Amino acid sequence: MRSAALTGATALALTMAASVNAQDIRRPEGLTLDMLATPAPPPEEVADAALEAAPVWDGHNDVPWQLRGRYNNVLLNFDFGNTRAQGAGPLETAMHTDLPRLAAGKVGAQFWSVYVSAALPEPEAVVATLEQIDVTRRLIARYPDELALALTSADVSRAMQQGKIASLMGMEGGHSIGSSLAVIRQMYALGARYLTLTHNRNTPWADSATADPEHDGLTGFGELVVREMQRIGMLVDLSHVSEATMLDTLDVIRAQQGAPVIFSHSGARAVADHPRNVPDSVLQRLPENGGIVMVVALPGFISNNVREWNTRQTAEVTRLEALYPDAADQVDAGLTEWLKINPPAQATIADMADHVDHIRNVAGIDHIGIGGDYDGMPSGPVGMEDVAGYPALFTELARRGYSQEDLEKISSRNMMRVLQRAEAYGADHAGDLPLETPVEDPA
Repeated sequence: MRSAALTGATALALTMAASVNAQDIRRPEGLTLDMLATPAPPPEEVADAALEAAPVWDGHNDVPWQLRGRYNNVLLNFDFGNTRAQGAGPLETAMHTDLPRLAAGKVGAQFWSVYVSAALPEPEAVVATLEQIDVTRRLIARYPDELALALTSADVSRAMQQGKIASLMGMEGGHSIGSSLAVIRQMYALGARYLTLTHNRNTPWADSATADPEHDGLTGFGELVVREMQRIGMLVDLSHVSEATMLDTLDVIRAQQGAPVIFSHSGARAVADHPRNVPDSVLQRLPENGGIVMVVALPGFISNNVREWNTRQTAEVTRLEALYPDAADQVDAGLTEWLKINPPAQATIADMADHVDHIRNVAGIDHIGIGGDYDGMPSGPVGMEDVAGYPALFTELARRGYSQEDLEKISSRNMMRVLQRAEAYGADHAGDLPLETPVEDPA
């Protein structure tokens, strides 16, 4: 027995020595065992796996506005199966969105924007918004195999599992509620799941990012708007609003321990200094609030070079119009010559990824989403000109070291968490009485 044990031990020692010697022979000097680990998958595979597990939940798409501008909300001749050739009418370029390109872009959920012009008087804006909700619901119903109306986070999950695009609606601009809490409640009942507090103009109760301030943020009524939205479970969208309005809104929500906010289509101001983007003073507060910035693709918002070029072009048009006030042909000719010398600047996928990087560095990976703004702008960045381009962005992020888990959070898991928290807050406060304000007596 002793002899057998010694023989076994000797055999084991010889085997280990042989293994070590073999490794020494096979492994070049300076190469460690860590270096022999399985190589990381290529970025394309990481992005594909992430988008397969968690398709893109896009925060803002303006197809409903295109339906109004091109078709006067009549769907009879609209083919959502191919919008590339549909450039007739007031908007001569092809659209950015159709069902095949949404599939190519791995879009699994979409907030369709039911925007109407902020120049409309408030009563007209309310009617027009109802028309946009109606046409969006009719569009969704027309394509039941590809689209599914989603009113809850559970609806979104169900639609994604069925391979359909979960279709939610967001109202872009507080002018759409006619300064009425009652209208907010009724819009929510019809399916609107977020309200952007302003568009490019101030409302009577909140300041916009792109207008001279009137209120220094929210008025007292604006605070009621935010509180009532939170009570019913409607997401508060802070894209388009001023920094003061952002901070006031976060203060109101913190005071009532409310639900997260969203920025449905914005960038980081530290990366591109546009007033539509989110300053670090606000990004630093997102972890406490739980909200997300859904990074926009609009070139003028994500690239300082594009923004500066746009400014120079606007200045040149102003100069030419001053020189030739009654000669539009000379203005056009002058601008054509200017463009030969000053070709348009272009934004890239890397520019958009830079915004993701910055938001991650300041707020964290849990506070990033995607909000392209397609069909609400002339074009997306080079390589992401339309909704089919989202996989290219996720590949770029994977190339920068984002893990599959990170990418899944950005694509849709963060947005799912935010909506679920808004729904939970609304459920917890379902017994609270609606906020009331007196209406004017029409007599």
